[in-house]
Amino acid sequence: MDSALSNEVAQDFSPFLKIYKDGRVERLSGTDVVPTSLDPQTGVECKDAVISAETGVSARLYIPKTKITTNSTKLPLLIYYHGGGFCMGSPFCAYYHNYLTTLVAEANVVAVSVDYRKAPENPLPLGYDDSWAALGWVQSHIEGQGPEEWLNSYADFERVFFAGDSAGANIAHHMAVRLGHEGLVGVNLKGIILVHPYFWGSEPIEGETDVVENRARAEAIWRFAYPTTSGADDLLINPGKDPKLSKLGAERVLVCVAEQDALRQRGWYYSDLLRKSEWGGNVEVVESKEEDHVFHLNNPVGDNAVALLMKIASFLNQDI
Repeated sequence: MDSALSNEVAQDFSPFLKIYKDGRVERLSGTDVVPTSLDPQTGVECKDAVISAETGVSARLYIPKTKITTNSTKLPLLIYYHGGGFCMGSPFCAYYHNYLTTLVAEANVVAVSVDYRKAPENPLPLGYDDSWAALGWVQSHIEGQGPEEWLNSYADFERVFFAGDSAGANIAHHMAVRLGHEGLVGVNLKGIILVHPYFWGSEPIEGETDVVENRARAEAIWRFAYPTTSGADDLLINPGKDPKLSKLGAERVLVCVAEQDALRQRGWYYSDLLRKSEWGGNVEVVESKEEDHVFHLNNPVGDNAVALLMKIASFLNQDI
């Protein structure tokens, strides 16, 4: 291979990743791995589990260990899907490990952070398939006979939540729709939390800033992750085109948007779609002023990030 060609960029999705003309993929962040441990500051312990040896899908599990030892009551179960444009990030990098540790401590929940396969090596819809397979693996614990003792002993399957940020929020939504449509015996999905969800469409919606660069970039990432997609109105990226939207299998939805995020209006639009559908649940939108996309991960100790964390924790404990 010509060395000059190997250094020539074919597609640049900075700050996510770069694709070189020789086919090499360079991920620009989220490639680090934080070891499993018991965090002394939060009292949260984590461990990793293989969901499928065949596909390589895995997860990182979290429990608020210091609270569990003093209270035998089972805790709400949070299934989390990380963001990164379907192409980068993992439950094991500091970005997501630190966030889940903090959220589990604040909300007092058990969490499963799913490591689905990523594009472009594993193009969509494989990430959705992996995410659904992870739910089947979680479901295998409802009788207390699954492979992971933490889920057998501590997870309350009557209080299950899905959550995610950006592309992960998109996945969380579709897992809730699929659950509502197909069912998942023994799993009672109380709510979903969509943080800065990555939804899109071929036409600008009311209130959406029609910036050519933003539109081109949002659609380019989608087509890159899903080469066989029908486009920006594919029902997987545009919930307004999904005839199964009203089948969403959760009672409550929390949509989190950021004022300066190019995807902000898509979150509001999604909430309107749900309200106008035959879904019948309760949807709430919380907007963080003067903030951009996934700001809470980039600056987790900022005032707005802390406020958002508290709001999500409250949502998870609303029925307790």
